[in-house]
Amino acid sequence: MKLQEKYQELRKKHAALLATNFYNFETLRGILQSASLNKNPVILQLTESSIDYMGLPVAVNMAKSAIQHYGVEAWLHLDHAGSYELVEKCLDAGFDSVMIDASERPLKDNIALTKKVVKLAGRYGVCVEAELGYIAKLDQSTDYTGFTEPEDAKSFVEETGVDALAIAIGTAHGFYKKKPELDIERLSRIHAVTNAALVLHGGSGVPHSTLTEAIRRGICKINIATEIKNIFMQTLRNRLMHESEIDLRKLFPFAIQAVTNLVSEKLKIINS
Repeated sequence: MKLQEKYQELRKKHAALLATNFYNFETLRGILQSASLNKNPVILQLTESSIDYMGLPVAVNMAKSAIQHYGVEAWLHLDHAGSYELVEKCLDAGFDSVMIDASERPLKDNIALTKKVVKLAGRYGVCVEAELGYIAKLDQSTDYTGFTEPEDAKSFVEETGVDALAIAIGTAHGFYKKKPELDIERLSRIHAVTNAALVLHGGSGVPHSTLTEAIRRGICKINIATEIKNIFMQTLRNRLMHESEIDLRKLFPFAIQAVTNLVSEKLKIINS
């Protein structure tokens, strides 16, 4: 099933998919072990920096073969692409879904670039996600708020034809300094006026009850990235502090299992 078809199925059920970033074979393995164990579908995400780190063919082939090996329903998604050129490369490489993020550009430029990507992706039959509003990235201030307006979301989706839309309702990328307060009523209003799958970026650290309520109100995709990196590195760091083992094949499995446990916890929340 194509991801855009899955999204429409989820909208009707008020259900969601977990979307997790991976950074190497070990984090990929941890995610897919969890998806297999829990028998849940999952979206695997790659950013431009992860693609640069692993190499595009290596990252794609590794993800595709791992999906087949673990026997899970999964889709490979390009997260936060900043250019048409990167999207085109990833479509040629076999991605199932792409996100063009022009949210920091003027609205008319965001619409124009997104329309261009939707037209391109249509030739591949691939899902397209875009972003509207201000969702603070790792190096940006969380003091500024630029929440997505329902009427803007409606016109944006109608003009661009995107399948999924990341909206700003109070989340931010990275860990939170204080408990995030999501504008759930705004989410309901956006859901009521658009048929696009709504996406919650910055899912790391959002309370479980809030995630559940967000799904009930229309969120179809929840992104987790920071928590994946953090649990992997914290677990590995703790092991290295207490032993002199240098064989990575004996050390990495502890961090892989930590990722599996984390993803399992998220999957149970999302699919409860």
